Parts: sequence; structure tokens; C-alpha cells
Amino acid sequence: MQITKNKVAAIHYTLRDNKGEVLDTSDGREPLHYLHGAGNLIIGMEEGLEGKSKGDKFELKIAPEKGYGEKDPEMVQKVPRSAFGDQEVKPGMKFSTNQGGVVTVTEVGLDGITVDANHPLAGVELNFAVEVIEVRNATSEEITHGHVHGPGGHHH
Repeated sequence: MQITKNKVAAIHYTLRDNKGEVLDTSDGREPLHYLHGAGNLIIGMEEGLEGKSKGDKFELKIAPEKGYGEKDPEMVQKVPRSAFGDQEVKPGMKFSTNQGGVVTVTEVGLDGITVDANHPLAGVELNFAVEVIEVRNATSEEITHGHVHGPGGHHH
């Protein structure tokens, strides 16, 4: 059975940057289960998985525009230090915004702190090593809900 729209696939993956550094992996964990065609993965990953079958092992190189997008300079802002209260703030720290987003501190100055709301992998070329573990038909409930239920998926 091939991975096509409304199939549930289980994959193992390792994500590396162009220097070969591992950014994420399913190694040592359950495989990632997802509903194909429901927008649960980045576009480049879904395109690369289309038509693959159980047992396939392959590499995918995904450009930023098909991954997490290019870095948007508009999403980098300097905010007053007072916005962080009395807490110690260091580069690399992450904070939730009032709008439900996440920002990463990139620079700490005496009166201002620079934060970046871009996804941490925005602008990064992604290199995936993928193995397809399982492919099955999605249930009608999974298709209606837009995600996998049961083992490896969402439980209601």
C-alpha cells in the first residue's frame, strides 16, 4: 500500500541540518504516525512521502520554503526590558506571547531585549533520513477529525 491522501503512515526519521548536526529524531521512540494530506507535516515532507510504501528508506532535502519558511525580519523585534519584569533573561530563552506564540531571545541589552518570533527552523534547509514503518487506510473518524487516533495518534 502506498502513502496517498487519507492514508495513515508511521515513519521513523532523523532530521539534520546542512552541517550534519541532528536536530530531531524518532530514534528510541515510537514512530511518528500521521494522516497524509491533512496538513499535519511540513509541505516538503508530505510531498517526499507521497507514493512511498512500507519498508522504503530514503533521504529528503527540503528547502526552507517547503519547510518552516524563510526567516521574516518583521518577526524580530526589540522590546523594553520592563516587559520581562524582574526575571533574568538570557539569549536562547523562549517565552510565550499574549497571542499564544513563542519568541526566542536573541540579544539582551541594558534597556531592550531582542526577540525572534520566527520558527527556530525558519530559513534552514532540512535533511531527513526516513523509513516508512507502516501504511494503512485511515478510518472515517480520523479523516473527519484530520488526525490519527489510537496507537501513535490522538486519543479522545
